[in-house]
Amino acid sequence: MLKVENVSKKYGDVLAVDNLSFQVNDGCIFGLLGLNGAGKTTTFRMILGLIDDYTGNITIDGEHINYTISDKLGFLTEERSLLTKLTVLEQIVYYGVLKSIPENKIEKKLDYWLEKFGISEYKNRKIKELSKGNQQKVQFISAIINEPKLLILDEPFSGLDPINVELFKSVILELKEKGTSIIFSSHRMEHVELFCEELVVLVKGKSVLQGKLSEIKKNYKKKNLIVKGDIDKNKILECDGVLKIEKVKDEYVISIKDESYVNKLFKLISKYDNIMKFSVEDPSLNEIFISIVGDKYEA
Repeated sequence: MLKVENVSKKYGDVLAVDNLSFQVNDGCIFGLLGLNGAGKTTTFRMILGLIDDYTGNITIDGEHINYTISDKLGFLTEERSLLTKLTVLEQIVYYGVLKSIPENKIEKKLDYWLEKFGISEYKNRKIKELSKGNQQKVQFISAIINEPKLLILDEPFSGLDPINVELFKSVILELKEKGTSIIFSSHRMEHVELFCEELVVLVKGKSVLQGKLSEIKKNYKKKNLIVKGDIDKNKILECDGVLKIEKVKDEYVISIKDESYVNKLFKLISKYDNIMKFSVEDPSLNEIFISIVGDKYEA
């Protein structure tokens, strides 16, 4: 279990992380979200032990980060950090040795992951000769070759086509099932919503939203009515409690202030002919994120 307790970090007079606390349980996928400059990268670096001049405590299974613990960590950076003149095998052996894996075991582990990612034929090819997507696969392998207890994924799907996104998703879920704790960061809220059980949202280094994703969505007052049929959009927009109406394909998405307005709107909409669908849904994480961050963010 990772515990981040009351952690703050300053760069000069700038408070990059402000009294941040959260924990990531074994086998949990945890979202760390925020706009650029929110403090995510600084938080990652503190967890990895790359920054140690902060206040507060960061521990894994009760131990502070040191060279022994760092061998149990994996990090997929948003920017590629591969040595492109090396072959794939040379690159992974290099990373594996840094993570204290016996050299005679690294190649066997590599063969498993190359086959998993469908790139076994590139084992002895130089990384610079690979496509961007295949380089991303190699970088992912470098982050998990040590079978990390904690894995940080920063924009793992960047530059991937839909087929490879699905492949990455299956590997992430495989790691979760094996007990790896995963911190997942992405600007694509649909990816976060798909994976993350818990999350924290940062604005200028401070947590502004935190908890289980299911509870966050349930407790968020604004709801969406999904209606399929012929309605008078302008008339409904004038109703008390209605915030906005958007047409998405052949359905209307009606945003309302809270659930107390549902019955009144149901009575009104049911009077229209050809109503084929009326449902109440929680807002998407993207809607919640924009609402919360937008209220607190100042450019």
